[in-house]
Amino acid sequence: MTATTLALVLVASGYTYQILEQQRGATEFEAAKKSILAFDDALTDASWKPQASRSARFTVNYGQLELIPEMPLRVNVTDYANASYDGSTAYIRYRTKTTYTSFAEGYKSYFLGNDTTLSSGAGSYGRASIEQNSGWVDLVLMYGVRAMKTSTVNMTQGDQTARINNVDIWIITIYLTNWPTYIGDFDLQAKCLDVTTESFADVDNNGYPVDGDKQCTISVQLGNNPVDTASIELDGDKVVFNFVIATVRVSW
Repeated sequence: MTATTLALVLVASGYTYQILEQQRGATEFEAAKKSILAFDDALTDASWKPQASRSARFTVNYGQLELIPEMPLRVNVTDYANASYDGSTAYIRYRTKTTYTSFAEGYKSYFLGNDTTLSSGAGSYGRASIEQNSGWVDLVLMYGVRAMKTSTVNMTQGDQTARINNVDIWIITIYLTNWPTYIGDFDLQAKCLDVTTESFADVDNNGYPVDGDKQCTISVQLGNNPVDTASIELDGDKVVFNFVIATVRVSW
């Protein structure tokens, strides 16, 4: 009788411990979502200020935080020769086992931004998603591209005046010195290393002649994601494309 009672107590204790661990893992998952949103605020705030740094606190015991490098990033302006960017970036991923939280196999939703890599107006550069595959639930934070017409100026050469549109394309690239897996309590830091601008125009450097459609089309491909495009209306005689690139180092 005593042995039976003891066995039942041990089974009940083990079950209770398992439930408590699942609850703690689920709580950490929700806290990780908040930390990712806080880190996005920190990174965005630091991105356009060289040498500025910001950080966000993470507590990771039931999952792991990974920094994943070398994701190709390509930006192209259709029909305007040489107006393009070809580089790479990194992304941030928190992942935990479906033991602690679960949705459905193949599930994907966004809790910051959406599935569009390119924005032609205001909005977040960051895109944060929940994804479930093969026994893991991931929180993934990536950064997209923003493009818009920012100004129109009149330029006079001799007796001719041309209206020149400026289209700015803002790109945040994540730079890693290493890419470990983080577990425990730590501050994840974002530091802006540099902000550079590369302008593209025609051979006389005064802007490409605007085509007859009076618009330009920007295309962006991030990693293996589908190509996103956006068209920007133009009202000038010529157009200059300015690629503004922030390089942000992420570390702890």
